[in-house]
Amino acid sequence: MSFMSVDSDKLARTSCVRPIKIEDGRVLLLDQRKIPERVEYFDATALSDMFNAIKDMIVRGAPVIGVAAALGLASEGRRLAHAGLAQREFIEKLDLARKKLQSSRPTAVNLRWATDLIFEKACKGNSANLSLLADELFAAAISMVEDDIRANMMIGRHGASVIPDEGGVLTHCNAGALATCGWGTALGVIRSAWDHGKRFNVYVDETRPRQQGARLTTWELLQDNITPTLITDSMAGYLMAQRRIDVVIVGADRIATNGDAANKIGTYTVAVLAHAHNIPFYIAAPLSTIDPHIENGDQIPIEEREASEVTVIGDQKICPPEVHVWNPAFDVTPARLVSGIICQTGILRPPYTESIQAALAQAPD
Repeated sequence: MSFMSVDSDKLARTSCVRPIKIEDGRVLLLDQRKIPERVEYFDATALSDMFNAIKDMIVRGAPVIGVAAALGLASEGRRLAHAGLAQREFIEKLDLARKKLQSSRPTAVNLRWATDLIFEKACKGNSANLSLLADELFAAAISMVEDDIRANMMIGRHGASVIPDEGGVLTHCNAGALATCGWGTALGVIRSAWDHGKRFNVYVDETRPRQQGARLTTWELLQDNITPTLITDSMAGYLMAQRRIDVVIVGADRIATNGDAANKIGTYTVAVLAHAHNIPFYIAAPLSTIDPHIENGDQIPIEEREASEVTVIGDQKICPPEVHVWNPAFDVTPARLVSGIICQTGILRPPYTESIQAALAQAPD
């Protein structure tokens, strides 16, 4: 069985959560800002709408951001193909669209990876018929949806072995179906272990300042009849000290070739706490999250977001207006704190410079 193979019945059901829908050529994104109160889809077919959807976190999570951006770039290709442009001008404008999308969220490498693939396909394609080329780009972007789900299912299959039966699992932020095209990475491992009959407690960090754990992960797990326990971020250490956590599993937005990994802010804190309590700490992510161009976490760009995410909860301001705010969206967990990186080829172990290189060599072109 190739590492991209997966049971077709499971692929069909994945989970009831689908962050991307394609309807009549339109790209619809589940508006994650409105969960859990409402389930609504946002039409992000137009380039400006896709840019804003990624920047404003209508869609979030490195894998699904990449696929969404690819679909956005391909949709822009369709628009340009019907604008009466020459081939050179078509490529130039598509390149500008690619760079615009890549600027929306600088940390998640999947965004760059996916849009680069679409652009490279455009440059190598049949320029004699731009409409046909644009349709091929859109089809390639759609194929990324199924490819992502297959990769996630394999991540879940490999990672299920690290989940204890009747133990406790802690996760941070949301690395589930909402952050991917279906099934999920960290939550995909949890789903797969649950499917294999294991029964365990799932603890979810609320994940300040945008509460992705509280809003998204708890909601998503409940869709699969897995009842989580929500904690504030500051409770994780005490929970570990009480010996209620057997393993930590999180996602990632970018992984360096030495195994350093950027993920939602607060992940590094959890990793340090896990290390102090001798608890295994795993990262679950597809190979597209590995950036082959950077050697370590110091080279990962860290997005900083607006102060209002910290100073306002809902409509309520929670601090004096004069306060200064620092709001990095991500932090970097050094490889020495990572027990393993679960990807579609298996569980990578230290030394990561070697295991990551071997895994990338197995990846399809």
